[in-house]
Parts: sequence; C-alpha cells; structure tokens
Amino acid sequence: MNIILGITGSIAAYKAADLASQLVKQGHSVHAVMTRSAAEFITPLTLQTLTRNPVVVSLEDEKQSWKPSHIDLADQADLFLVAPATANVIANFANGNAPDPLASIYLALPRTTRVLIAPAMNGKMWLHPATQRNVERLKQDGCGFVGPAEGDLACGYEGIGRLSPVEEILAAI
Repeated sequence: MNIILGITGSIAAYKAADLASQLVKQGHSVHAVMTRSAAEFITPLTLQTLTRNPVVVSLEDEKQSWKPSHIDLADQADLFLVAPATANVIANFANGNAPDPLASIYLALPRTTRVLIAPAMNGKMWLHPATQRNVERLKQDGCGFVGPAEGDLACGYEGIGRLSPVEEILAAI
C-alpha cells in the first residue's frame, strides 16, 4: 500500500518515526510529509532514512520534477494518514485551507483515497467546540479518526489528547 504519512507540530511527532518504521517493515511504501512545526520536534532526515523516500516539508521542496509533488503524492496515495494531527491541521483540512504541502495533498486527494487522522493536542484544545465542529465536518467528508487517547499530556495535564499508541494506529490501518 502507498501511504502518505503526515506529521504535524506536536510533541508526539517523535512517535511518527516508530510508525513509519513499522509501516515499512510491513511492506508499505511510506512518504512522509511534515509541517514546518513538525520539523522542530523530529528531523526530516530521520523520516527519510526510515521511509527510504524524500520528505516534503515545504512547497519549495517540490523542485524534483515538473509535476508538483503534492499532486503526484495525492494521485498515488492509497492511504493518507496524519499522526499526530494538531488542532491547526484539523482546522485547515475542515475549512479547505492549504497553507502547506500536507494540507495541499489533502485537498488534492481523489475522493476514493482513505483518510485516517490520529489527533494529539492539549485536552482543552481537543474538547473545544471549534475543534469538535472541525472533526465532525471531516467525519462527514469521510475521514476516519483513531483517538485521541487519555493519559498524561506533555503540557502537564492529564486527560484526553494523547496520540493513540502506535499499535492502535496500525490496527486501524
């Protein structure tokens, strides 16, 4: 299966390395697409090494071919997986905003491509009515969700908002 793995700016971004590694071991072709904020938590080089594919972080990375990579990747994707997904990227997807390659790929996906989103954020952000509206809109658009899980959060709180365990994300795939 050809999987686009979107990684956003959450402390849980480091778990994307394990997820990418497991997916490659299962025989999937994995193409990592990171937001600029995600690159503050985990390096593109780590994901490039694990996936054996170039990593897209900015629209400027699209100079490798005449065809924009956000269109090419969208055309080839069997699964579009975002783990972790922040409130910001969920809002961008739900409202049709495309400020980065990740959201651009989402908007360019064929309607038949499966989308799976694994949120990770502060519990107050997750429970905020705006985030919940955005999640409901994405569900109506056909997106699937796994998590978030409950437990200790990086912000020091305890509650809902943790990225689901990698095993649960893999099972959802």
